[in-house]
Amino acid sequence: MAVTLSRTRLTFLAVALLAGGTTAGLLVANGGADPHAHAQAPVETYVCPMHPAVVKDGPGTCPICGMKLVKAAVPPERSRGAEETKAPDPAAATSEVDGLGLVDIDPTRQQLIGLRTANVDRGVVGGSLRTVARVSFDETRVRRVNVKVAGFVEKLFVDYVGKEVRKGQPLYSLYSPELLNAEHEYLLAAKVEGDGGRMLASARKKLELWGVPHGELERLDREKTASSVVTFFSSVAGVVTKKEIVEGSRVEMGAMPFEVVDLSTVWVLADIYETELRFVAPGMTAALHLDAWPGRTWQGKVLFIDPVLDPKSRTAKVRLAFTNPQGELRPEMYGDVTLARAGRETLRLPSDAVVQSGTQQVVFVARGEGRFEPRRIETGETGRDFTEVISGLTEGEAVITRANFLVDSESRLRASLARIGGKDASAPGAHEAHR
Repeated sequence: MAVTLSRTRLTFLAVALLAGGTTAGLLVANGGADPHAHAQAPVETYVCPMHPAVVKDGPGTCPICGMKLVKAAVPPERSRGAEETKAPDPAAATSEVDGLGLVDIDPTRQQLIGLRTANVDRGVVGGSLRTVARVSFDETRVRRVNVKVAGFVEKLFVDYVGKEVRKGQPLYSLYSPELLNAEHEYLLAAKVEGDGGRMLASARKKLELWGVPHGELERLDREKTASSVVTFFSSVAGVVTKKEIVEGSRVEMGAMPFEVVDLSTVWVLADIYETELRFVAPGMTAALHLDAWPGRTWQGKVLFIDPVLDPKSRTAKVRLAFTNPQGELRPEMYGDVTLARAGRETLRLPSDAVVQSGTQQVVFVARGEGRFEPRRIETGETGRDFTEVISGLTEGEAVITRANFLVDSESRLRASLARIGGKDASAPGAHEAHR
């Protein structure tokens, strides 16, 4: 009985198929279910936010960057079994820029990748030039205290590095047998010759050349007695940056026990790239901002531009002078310098819109309806936020300023697919293959 029913059912299916009743046969085979109901049900698809070309039918991760796929909207007519594969259209994907093609991005995907556009307009490019800076000593205000006669240090008045000294302040006292003999010679010449003798003048000159202070010479003339210890004073005001002397030590002729730096004026060293050196000149005014003093500004000017560039950073050192009456500018402080110069009005676009593609500069121009065209441009001066446009764009055109590198990758992929599609289209049997 079961065999008879099976044979009857198979006979019915065969008749229905031969008669063109495919739908009826499928209804019987599927127990009365409509196959088109499954075909027209919307399918959930998932895309990669960073690589829009990656599309999957279920959740997962991107095989390129590893990011988690997000759910994307799919038209109702699309289904798992009825999805069509279209061949690349070379005419629609190619552009005037070699290696790049036109890109179509729907609004949903634009929002996912954070795409933004801005208009090309006319405005000021250039103006102020800003760069990092470091406070340094004014090399013309560095003084070293030297010893012109050998002796022993009896008393040290400046005993640590960093101490501030005034002009005329005592530094150290020295006992020197040679200096003591020289004072006795001076007194003897004064006793023998009086005030106008040649021996007296020679003995006085010797003491002066050895650095004996003027006050000590006056004491000799007044008291007529030699001193075994002579005190030496600072000839400049500043801060002690080096000290190579201690009490009781012997110092030789030519020794340099102290280095004193006058910080009333300091240098600021700034790095300027070689492409911006043409905008910098001696005498240009500058504003200094330091991390140590938020909200404070110091005014100075450019003194000198180094004629030799650093081969590693491709920058030149620029020296600027700033007054420092309160001592707030300390060497080795970091900040930034803004050099003031006149800007000029020209056609411009945001600097973030320019993509360096090999030896050419490319932007992606919005053509409407989600289509973006790669275009080669020529740029001029680059400011802090804007870049001058010499050719390739007109005022009012919209260009991509954010996510342009993602669009650049997509554009290269489209161009590659277009080239492959062009070859297939020209090959025998390509039409059937795409079908």
